[in-house]
Amino acid sequence: MTAVGICAAALAAAVAVPAQAYEPSAQAGVKPGWQLKDSGTDVRFRGLSAVSRKTAWVAGSKGTVLRTADGGRSWRNVSPPGAGELEFRDIEAFDGRRAVVLAIGEGEASRVFRTEDGGASWTESFRNTDPRAFYDCITFFDSRHGLAMSDPVDGKYRILSTGDGGKSWNVLPSDGMPAAQPGEAGFAASGQCLVSAGPKDVWLATGGGATARVLHSSDRGLTWSAAESTIPAGDPAKGVFALAFRDRTHGLAVGGDYRTGQASPQAAAVSRDGGRSWQQSKTPPPAYRSGVTWLPHSSSAALAVGPTGTDLTLDAGRTWRTVDTGSYDTVHCAPDSGCWASGEKGRIARLEK
Repeated sequence: MTAVGICAAALAAAVAVPAQAYEPSAQAGVKPGWQLKDSGTDVRFRGLSAVSRKTAWVAGSKGTVLRTADGGRSWRNVSPPGAGELEFRDIEAFDGRRAVVLAIGEGEASRVFRTEDGGASWTESFRNTDPRAFYDCITFFDSRHGLAMSDPVDGKYRILSTGDGGKSWNVLPSDGMPAAQPGEAGFAASGQCLVSAGPKDVWLATGGGATARVLHSSDRGLTWSAAESTIPAGDPAKGVFALAFRDRTHGLAVGGDYRTGQASPQAAAVSRDGGRSWQQSKTPPPAYRSGVTWLPHSSSAALAVGPTGTDLTLDAGRTWRTVDTGSYDTVHCAPDSGCWASGEKGRIARLEK
């Protein structure tokens, strides 16, 4: 059986038993599920990039970046020097040596750093000088072409573009960007409010406005169209928090209300037409979810995570079932089916089969 088949079989088995059986601290190495890895820190990791089962990068508060090359047995602190006051919320890694990390915040707090030597050294390649801008997420189409997005400036989302792997960035024209709704913004919760699939398609998730929308561009951010999702909004704490597209057609959206104890009905939606329309999940996750990812090489299996647990779908997002109760902010799977999750209090885990 291939690695992909083993992973899918393990997850199929997981939905047949109580969720608490998959709390990794209780059953590490015994049953399929998350196995916690000792990160050696208590910072919150909302940025995650899975390169493989052995190699992963995480980025979080206090300007922290960690990297593992041995499946999480050890983590190397490769944080950019002098970044202790920054909030890293997204990281995109191309391999074990090359990565681009985004710091979020108003004005000059929004910055981009890149490394080509596994984090031994970093170069700051972008620093926002517009006090009205607040960058939330980055994504890459390939190792050279990528985008970053800011909350609306002058009534429209601002898009940065790079064509040299993050060495330089330019603000794209806003002519092709539809107007933002009053109060609308992105959520820098998991590094998944801006995602791409293939060489040119990219999607942007929103909340806070009257409706939670998903914006789509098929030309690397030059022109955009907007579609309403089924996930409730109408409040600064509600909307679409994360997107995942397994190709340019099939997408998942998750979100809800991030405030502790608040109900989050209709917390997931599905698109089968590249984000032009969205359908509510028949059985959504039971609470707010901030991260989502497809299992590699699968047309139907995906994971969603949030502070109250992990949910699994085996039918492409139509129904979800909770399979773990641990707290995670973001989740990402590598092409070799190495799936990782990270979140508060230094929590990092890998999916064991």
